[in-house]
Amino acid sequence: MTDRVPVPPAGWDAGQLARLGEAIGFAEGKSRYIGGWVRDALAGKPPGDLDIGTRLMPADVKARADAAGLQVWSSPSGLAHGTVGVVISGQPVEITTLRRDVSTDGRRATVAFTDSWQEDAARRDFTINALSADPLTGEVFDYFGGRDDLAAGVVRFIGEPLARIAEDHLRILRFFRFHARFGRGTPEAAAYDACAARANDLMALSRERIADELLKLLSVADPVPAIGYMLARDILKPVLPEIGSDGLARLAALTGNETAAGLSGDAARRLAALVPQEPARAEEIAARLKLSNALRKRIALAVTPPDANPREMAYRSGVEGTVDRLLIAGEADAAKEIAGWAPPRLPLSGGAMVARGLSAGPLVAKALKMVETRWIAEGFPDAARAGQIADQVADDLLRRQ
Repeated sequence: MTDRVPVPPAGWDAGQLARLGEAIGFAEGKSRYIGGWVRDALAGKPPGDLDIGTRLMPADVKARADAAGLQVWSSPSGLAHGTVGVVISGQPVEITTLRRDVSTDGRRATVAFTDSWQEDAARRDFTINALSADPLTGEVFDYFGGRDDLAAGVVRFIGEPLARIAEDHLRILRFFRFHARFGRGTPEAAAYDACAARANDLMALSRERIADELLKLLSVADPVPAIGYMLARDILKPVLPEIGSDGLARLAALTGNETAAGLSGDAARRLAALVPQEPARAEEIAARLKLSNALRKRIALAVTPPDANPREMAYRSGVEGTVDRLLIAGEADAAKEIAGWAPPRLPLSGGAMVARGLSAGPLVAKALKMVETRWIAEGFPDAARAGQIADQVADDLLRRQ
């Protein structure tokens, strides 16, 4: 694996980065690129967020960035935790003062600032996340063997896994997310055993944090092996006992259907495949995970088997929900067709029925419903045909009066 990453980063304004670098000491070694951007660049994956670590204090970073004429955003809580944001190329770059852990309780850490790159790297969870790089030369700094682990497809804790999980219980879920992205084969044994041994620690986390991490895991290209490893050791059982081998089989089928339909994987849809296929239970699980009302409704709808032709379903409950239902039901071709379809609007209003002699009120509402039902059954014909249907419905209703 290469010892360097490409600099300046593609997609970022080199001039603005140079101004920032001059302000916060790129040339003097005061600041480096850190974490996920370095890891992804080394792995040949599209790099995501650009984060910077610095030996400078937060107030100093803010003052220097302001003086350089850069767009700066910060908050009192952010500054207290050492982070200042700068907008480059319309995207946020977080600049965080190097830190060391003072104390942890499994959910949050108390930190102190440091000027040691290795000390800051040591508080990261996995070796592949502890990399940093010189912003001018691209030279990579690796204190814990992260490059070798990345090349070998191994996700490994820095230090003793049980102790690192005790510091932050969310690292159990993060371990499987990163294994799904970067790992190959069976998870690293010591880490896997530690995650299984401490699975009950997940119960101490807020459901929002669990949901956020689980959805990130389900967003990777293929989450099936990682979820399978978790189920094999009952790691999800303390917080999601409803998920079992049947859910894993549905998830595997769904990812295949997404591929067959040429559609990207969707975390909410994949969660729907994992949970019991009963709308009330699915919605209860989504509520327990503190998902938004919109996601709760989407998941409940997704587990409902298709009950009409795809276009009628899409017209009545939306394209997204219909695609979810079709893919989970194994109807990839229909899902592909619906994904590119824009449901039309009924080209008639209540006024059109009044103009045909019906009295405004419940009768018009009934008439519109009848027109719509026939219009859907005929495959959403044009306005001229919709008008003919309206004529027929109005005539029928008027004759009955």
